[in-house]
Amino acid sequence: MRLDKVDLNLFVVFDTLYRERSVTRVAQRLHLTQPAVSNALNRLRQTFDDPLFVRGPRGMQPTPVADAVSADIQRALALLQKSVGGQHRFDPAESAKVYRVGMNDLAQGLVLPGLQRTLADRAPGVSVHAFYQGRDLSVEQLKAGDLDLLIDVPQLNARELEQVQLGSIPYRLALSATHPLAGKAPDMSDYLGAEHVHVSSRARGRGQVDLALHNRGQRRSVKMRVQHYAVAAAITAGSQLLWTAPASALDYPGLVVCALPFEVEPLALNLYWHRSADQDPANAWMRELLTRQFEHGLLNVSRSRP
Repeated sequence: MRLDKVDLNLFVVFDTLYRERSVTRVAQRLHLTQPAVSNALNRLRQTFDDPLFVRGPRGMQPTPVADAVSADIQRALALLQKSVGGQHRFDPAESAKVYRVGMNDLAQGLVLPGLQRTLADRAPGVSVHAFYQGRDLSVEQLKAGDLDLLIDVPQLNARELEQVQLGSIPYRLALSATHPLAGKAPDMSDYLGAEHVHVSSRARGRGQVDLALHNRGQRRSVKMRVQHYAVAAAITAGSQLLWTAPASALDYPGLVVCALPFEVEPLALNLYWHRSADQDPANAWMRELLTRQFEHGLLNVSRSRP
């Protein structure tokens, strides 16, 4: 393929279709007609001598060839945008950027209070909108450019994503200060004989704690399954249920925190972003802030919990 024979605008269509998986949405995002997008796709197919995208139950699905070249095309377009758009310099003090960051309430509680103090001091015009809509949807939002960054467990292997390890949070046992076990270190018999509250964004399936018990040939009784850590904390403080959770979630009035009578792998969290934003100085700046604040949050947890 000779580059001087190729219309570079075709690669913009390719990249947008790779993200959107819909000719209609590509036309809307690029302000083109659908026939114009279809014509561009046909020219791309001729250039690569491959169908590139085929219709499937979830829209236009990329072929192996499209998957193979997508990352290079995204990086090339990002570099062109950086050069043409004057993105060599990013001044946080003068920026009014709104960052959209996917994270659940556990991560929000760990990083956002300190992050806001940093922003107020160094970047008063910058805003952060944090929300979490599930792992699969969050990955799609990163690909579509609807999320700038995502904090989640290290189980996302999409080729288009870059990632860095943030750290791990140990699990601890929490119970009400009025619970009969509050004055002792609960043993395995106490743990399995009690009822529990469990936090998960999923409607079903084992979490890390129940997997650890399953590997021991044991099972606990989960009385309540909720989606938010703050809700579980309130339930635990006002009931006789036990709660096993990452230590950073357990700073709540009326809770007693102690060590677990069995081992659970700490909760590991990674920071993710799309490859097209890898060289973006604004994205890199926020990545650095989130990483540093996560480290500070873990340090505070280690100082305050057994």
